[in-house]
Amino acid sequence: MDLSVFFAGTAGSVPTARRGLPALLVRRGGDKLLFDCGEGTQRQLLRTVGLPEVGAVFLTHLHLDHWLGLPGMLKSFDLRDREAPLDLFGPPGTRPVLATVGRIIGRLGYEFAVTEMEAGDHVEFDDYAVHAFNVRHRGPAFGYAIEEDERPGRFDDALARELGVPFGPAFGALQRGEIVHGVRPEQLIGPPRPGRRVVVSGDTAPSETLRATAQGADVLVHEATFLHEERERAAETGHSTARQAAEIAAEADVRLLALTHLSTRYTGREIREEGRAAFPRTVVPRDFDTIEIPFAERGEPELRRWEEGSPDPLVRS
Repeated sequence: MDLSVFFAGTAGSVPTARRGLPALLVRRGGDKLLFDCGEGTQRQLLRTVGLPEVGAVFLTHLHLDHWLGLPGMLKSFDLRDREAPLDLFGPPGTRPVLATVGRIIGRLGYEFAVTEMEAGDHVEFDDYAVHAFNVRHRGPAFGYAIEEDERPGRFDDALARELGVPFGPAFGALQRGEIVHGVRPEQLIGPPRPGRRVVVSGDTAPSETLRATAQGADVLVHEATFLHEERERAAETGHSTARQAAEIAAEADVRLLALTHLSTRYTGREIREEGRAAFPRTVVPRDFDTIEIPFAERGEPELRRWEEGSPDPLVRS
């Protein structure tokens, strides 16, 4: 099952010629989940992966730079004769904001439901869930953890043959928990294996809750609005520096840290250098880049640049 994070917008509160306002598209198999929807998000998607049939939208908080792209996108879905329902989830206060949006865009031809979440709530999908947790920003704000269910242990087919189990339906029966020719499933199936986990910080100052939630995550997407020399400004505005984000990633022992939500004062290189000084497995995606996330036994997460369509050599260095 493929799992990836597509960066539709990596700027902070103000877009630049190279970076759009915040939006992440998480793709797992056929599912497509959008996290935040800054102004211009549908245009960013149309320029690259197309305007997909997003199944759900999750808002981290209600500052305009994180949701102002919603009215246009919702209306575009309507004009394209969308039939599938669309669910939107967000922190307390989301429902009245979307009621205002509804008065602007009018009636939609598809089912659209808005749910306000509380920290600790989760939304179930097939074999995975999205969990909301509190972060430290101005007003109600969430981070989200996309967590796959535990996977069955590895089946040892070579040992099965040695024990006289014929290849074919008997293998499937053992994996379903049945005893075959006196051989028990626990003789051949290893311990359960963890699913993958992606943690999205949203806008936040350094947060102990986020640190705990990110423990052992495959990918942590963390905001890095400022360099550490601007840490006082970061604290005043409820944001993080690249060093602070990297220190959290190091303490949580994540497999890869992606820094985003960059201020217009930086090109990205300075953010990456500061992050890597504290946590070498740090990348700074540009708009339209993708992080592919294999299962741990199949390799490390890789940042793929939109232009080259190949792994970023910096990830491997």
